[in-house]
Amino acid sequence: MAYRSLLRVAGIGFFPLGFLARLPYATSTLSTLLLLQAATHSYAFAGLAAAAQSIAVAVGGPLVGALADRHGHRHVGVGAATANLVAWACLAAAASHGGRASMLAAAALVGLTQPQVGPLVRVHWSRLVHARDAGHVVPSALAYEASADELSFVTGPALVGLLAAVGPLAPTVLTMSLIAATTLPFALLHGGGASGQPGAEQNGQARLPRLPLAVMFLAMAAVGAVFGAVQTAVTVYADALGEPGVSGLVYAEFGVGSALAGAACAWLPRRFSLHARYVTFAAALCAGTLVLYVGTRAVSLPVGVALASFTVAPYMISLYALTERLAPARRAAFAMTVLCAGGPLGTAAGQAVSGGLAQAHGVEGALLVALVAAGGALLLAGLWGILPGRELRSSELVGV
Repeated sequence: MAYRSLLRVAGIGFFPLGFLARLPYATSTLSTLLLLQAATHSYAFAGLAAAAQSIAVAVGGPLVGALADRHGHRHVGVGAATANLVAWACLAAAASHGGRASMLAAAALVGLTQPQVGPLVRVHWSRLVHARDAGHVVPSALAYEASADELSFVTGPALVGLLAAVGPLAPTVLTMSLIAATTLPFALLHGGGASGQPGAEQNGQARLPRLPLAVMFLAMAAVGAVFGAVQTAVTVYADALGEPGVSGLVYAEFGVGSALAGAACAWLPRRFSLHARYVTFAAALCAGTLVLYVGTRAVSLPVGVALASFTVAPYMISLYALTERLAPARRAAFAMTVLCAGGPLGTAAGQAVSGGLAQAHGVEGALLVALVAAGGALLLAGLWGILPGRELRSSELVGV
């Protein structure tokens, strides 16, 4: 019943196009790695370029969000998709004929212009349901979006892996084709919504609550670090088995479990407040990483990943929901993109730290980083209710 309401609000065509429109983000890092490694025969340089791309995504995301608040989602969405398509063409050209400096610059440009489909579509949902007086479906919309994100990060790398057999340029062509065929049309068709023209809300009442938003950013960075550490752990595990291809299957298991748990969040009772969800799911994430760490030692990594995966999406949905409630309507895109910027930064940090520990201590060293990051997430959740001067009291953060 919860998801049937979403169909009535958005229309059935919104869903397949919206899912496909976010796939370029899910394919971008691996496409860049494959393309530049083939061009330079250096995994180190390809990894450096991919890291620069991830950092650029974190920097460019809030810029895109701020522009969307000011000029409207359609114009900025179309502009970002077009610019990103050009950036990918520059990267392909640099890989064919350019030097390493031009490749690095083009990779960063790809990240800087990355269309912010996930964050902006969540703002679109909020405006759409409130305009139709259907605020009760916001939790279902956020649950759906979390599941769609997780499935995209299973589907995207799988498609890249299949096309890599054709040639190192094939995944880049796929990414460019998806941008042109899905991301750009999605921005044109579903990028409506008021732009942030000056008004009463902007002239004094559209200020973002900076400290709570900073907590949300750090909370997203913490779960990003969990992702990065788990990616490292499954890579080390697969290498130890002598079957590198197993890493993709095990990490896909992580995404599928998270997607299922996210979808189930649509049926949480409305009396379960957002503040209570945040604390509860932060504790569940911490418990999940503990189970992953202990389960890997006692049984196997795939079993631990399967159990831990169900704790990820509910935690992330609570972050999206809290940010949606914290942000004034005309600053919502900026707030959501700031939140999402924490993800790639946390992932990069988690990969860097866990890689060093995995070198010395194997899979367990990498998973220890995931456990520590989840502990930090729980600590932030505990601090949430005592933030000084917070604009929204915990009692106001009820399910909608």
